[in-house]
Amino acid sequence: MRRIIYRLGSHPKRSLRFFLYGLALFALSVVLIALGYVYQAWLQLPGLIILAIALGVAGYGYLGIFANRFSQVLSARDSAKATAKKAFEDLK
Repeated sequence: MRRIIYRLGSHPKRSLRFFLYGLALFALSVVLIALGYVYQAWLQLPGLIILAIALGVAGYGYLGIFANRFSQVLSARDSAKATAKKAFEDLK
């Protein structure tokens, strides 16, 4: 499980880029759906297709950002655990 988390979180800038692209696609899909509601109904279909793609791209980017943060927490916990273990052994 750790290997997957570390692999997903290994490129935080790329994950942020994916998230922002997904957010931009989401905004585009909202505009198309709103235009389809006001003007032509056929504009809603491309909006819904782009919405599905946008949610996938943004979700993948967010998962990478979360994995990066979580891997930092795991690393800090491991180093604190090792430090505490060493300090306990020094007391003996």
